[in-house]
Amino acid sequence: MDRVRSGNGGVFFLDAPGGTGKTFLINLLLAEIRKQNRVALAVASSGIAATLLHGGRTAHSALKHPLDLARSETPVCNISRGSGKAEVLKLCKVIVWDECTMAHKRALEALDRTLQDIRGNNRLMGGAVVVLAGDFRQTLPVIPRSIPADELNACLKASYLWRHVHKMTLTTNMRVHLQGDLGAQSFAQQLLQLGDGKLPVDPDTDLVSFPSDFCTTVASLEELIGKFSRTLATTLEVTTGFAIEQF
Repeated sequence: MDRVRSGNGGVFFLDAPGGTGKTFLINLLLAEIRKQNRVALAVASSGIAATLLHGGRTAHSALKHPLDLARSETPVCNISRGSGKAEVLKLCKVIVWDECTMAHKRALEALDRTLQDIRGNNRLMGGAVVVLAGDFRQTLPVIPRSIPADELNACLKASYLWRHVHKMTLTTNMRVHLQGDLGAQSFAQQLLQLGDGKLPVDPDTDLVSFPSDFCTTVASLEELIGKFSRTLATTLEVTTGFAIEQF
């Protein structure tokens, strides 16, 4: 908020594993900006993530990224000066980009060039505040017919802009914390260890060795269905009870 009030701009990355309250925090930021009658643009790399943001849209729809980012080394967004979208980008104080870790690095670079051009400002992102949010432990950019090295080269950390990004982290898994379930807490920690590459790897097969309690082993399809059905019934009971309380 200090950057918004001062007009100094900047790019921030919110490293937020699932359940740490990222969506809640983003919507809180959007509400605060809009409460002051200022423009805040909310975009996400996927449609499902966009629906969770207040006034959210997909990044490709809102920012008009080129369909083939690999075609040019210096792509720009397909937004012309004088258009309605250009006016929004000129006036906006904050652009929040959720699940940005799924995006190609050239998508962010294209936004930087476009904002500088439309806003007539050669500073980073045209002087706007851009908040990136996501989790690099999850899905990286999908590059057709590629090898893992190509995906790493396409992610945001490989962009020349990344050195200008201020990093912040949400560490407490509020979803698990509020449940008070020790099993869920243990599983959440195991997922973080897996994402951070801290689980042991078999040197012969190059496969990750999962903890014995990481998953449930069953002997038959019937046993699997039985375990799933009991879990589903419990979940539905809790969800239904919560919904009744709200109304």
